[in-house]
Amino acid sequence: MAIISNLTIDQGSTFSVDIDVTDSDGDALNLANYNNVGNVRGMMRKTYTSATKTDFTCSISNESGGVVNISLSATQTNALKAGRYVYDVEIEHNSTNAVTRIVEGQIEVTPGVTY
Repeated sequence: MAIISNLTIDQGSTFSVDIDVTDSDGDALNLANYNNVGNVRGMMRKTYTSATKTDFTCSISNESGGVVNISLSATQTNALKAGRYVYDVEIEHNSTNAVTRIVEGQIEVTPGVTY
């Protein structure tokens, strides 16, 4: 089951956050079996059914420590309208293709003045 984590993004700013992925015992999940290109992915949408989406740049930043990083460029966040969004991030096992949602929640995009 995914953890719930609500995030805030400042419109027009570079966004980056690390996500600690754990197993059922609460220990860091070794992500060696999830390191193929495209096996870590996530996106945000205005609503769950919105056709428009923004894809996160996702990477494993610490394989043995179970850390995934998601990020957006300043250009991407500047294109977002201020307000509330929903998001999730998934990992896919290299050999079994089993997909696990590791985090989900809401994102509040705060408006910017400078761009």
